[in-house]
Amino acid sequence: MKKIFAGILVLFVAVVLAACSGGDDSATESSNGNGGSNVSGDVIRVGLDVDPGTMDPRLANDSSASRVTEIVFDGLVELDENLVPQPALAESWENPDELTYIFHLREDVTFHDGEPFTADDVKFTFDSILDESFNAPYRSLYEPIESVNVVDEYTVEIKTSEPYAPLLSYLNIGIVPEHLADNADFANNPVGTGPYKMTDWKRGSEIHFEANAEYFNGEPATEKIVYYIIPDNTTRVSALEAGDIDLLHSPVSPQDIGRIESDDRFVVHQTTGLGHTYLNFNFEDPTIGEEAVRVAISHAVNKESIANDIYAGMDQPGKSPLIPSSWAYTDAIEGYEYNPELAQSVLEDAGWVDEDGDGIRERDGNKLSVVLKTHTEDPNRMQAVEFLQYELQSIGIDTSVETQEWPSFQESMQTGDYQVALLGWLNLVDPDRAMFNQFHSEGGSNYGSYSNPEVDELLEKGRTTIDQNERAEIYAQAAKIVTEEVAYNVVLYQGYVVMHVKELEGFTVHPGGYFKSLRDAKINN
Repeated sequence: MKKIFAGILVLFVAVVLAACSGGDDSATESSNGNGGSNVSGDVIRVGLDVDPGTMDPRLANDSSASRVTEIVFDGLVELDENLVPQPALAESWENPDELTYIFHLREDVTFHDGEPFTADDVKFTFDSILDESFNAPYRSLYEPIESVNVVDEYTVEIKTSEPYAPLLSYLNIGIVPEHLADNADFANNPVGTGPYKMTDWKRGSEIHFEANAEYFNGEPATEKIVYYIIPDNTTRVSALEAGDIDLLHSPVSPQDIGRIESDDRFVVHQTTGLGHTYLNFNFEDPTIGEEAVRVAISHAVNKESIANDIYAGMDQPGKSPLIPSSWAYTDAIEGYEYNPELAQSVLEDAGWVDEDGDGIRERDGNKLSVVLKTHTEDPNRMQAVEFLQYELQSIGIDTSVETQEWPSFQESMQTGDYQVALLGWLNLVDPDRAMFNQFHSEGGSNYGSYSNPEVDELLEKGRTTIDQNERAEIYAQAAKIVTEEVAYNVVLYQGYVVMHVKELEGFTVHPGGYFKSLRDAKINN
């Protein structure tokens, strides 16, 4: 790596420097010392913010894991920029009745180890996801699947227990090889059918890929891809400026966007994202489980200031879990206005008062205390929770901030070891994806243990209703309830930003952040 990049990494993330110094020579040779130029053109270097938790697409539960599995694996379908399912491993499909899909598979596909891809691999993939003991994080998205049946070597029938509107949108998950995926080490050494093979994974540092010359859609345009794990947003942008990476995407720090836009060596794309940033409330916590506390916290959140002053307009103030880019979005859900006086009144009415004049409210001898959590890899979120700390303290809540590296933070969420956490959801391709896992009482990502039978019923109905207008009404009802009960406070609707060197051609910016189009991308000097 170039000396300027090494210096940056010493300053900000020394652990990455240690690992990067032993990297593939192709990455070193591709930097010419002048910044922003990839001389060899046979490698694309990508900056990511966190290390993947796994390489198994069935278990992927973070954005970096998705960015890996997107180029190593293929799904039955892939979603285009308009989120319309397009053929991938399935050449075509038919829907003979409301409970049945029949997929006709490609017959010219092999896995990276040379073994043929067949219908058995499709059945194995979905059967394993549906197996409760496998603990697939998104199992609930596939739960309506009643059976996956092999009709013949290249035909698969998927039967659902009831009509399931979003099914096709979820069939872009990577298909794994039956003959390998039961191995304990598969999550570290993935083998897929995708355009790239993973060749090396230096944890916390680099992931190397090489082109799959036998890829069914044609050999990829670029021989090698390297992902560099660079946790700090500004450091990642500095690496782009120094010529040490060619491409990066959200999260980015808004103060860096204008500088890169004004530099003619680079191209910046900004678009509406498929995600939101939100406060997650733990209903199992005695303090946060009280609705008045959640309402007061929500009225103390100045979303306009967070959007404008911290995110510089890159993201927009949020209201509900239904994002503006969704067909289910509605303006009718107002969310919680910023009103510190009302927040204080709500707490007063609930018996939380400052009895001893120290500025902190108490009730029955107990101080009103809250810990705000987020992860260290996103400085915007760390700044936001520090801002929220001040806002909550100003209404009499003793507030502290705790930040963790992503793996520990993610574990805290999954185990319920938090009170209030600031994090986000991406890839919300359907309102079901934005709500079922998160708010259904049995949802796999219902970290805060929120439970409302009416919401459960609505979310189940939303899945089984085919008419899109009816579905929109159903999700509006569900979103209104979870917003009023403060299951979440959606702080921001996310924008999506991509930065790359101007010599990069063929990469298509996707609102879901997908990297599938790297197969068509090349550095042309």
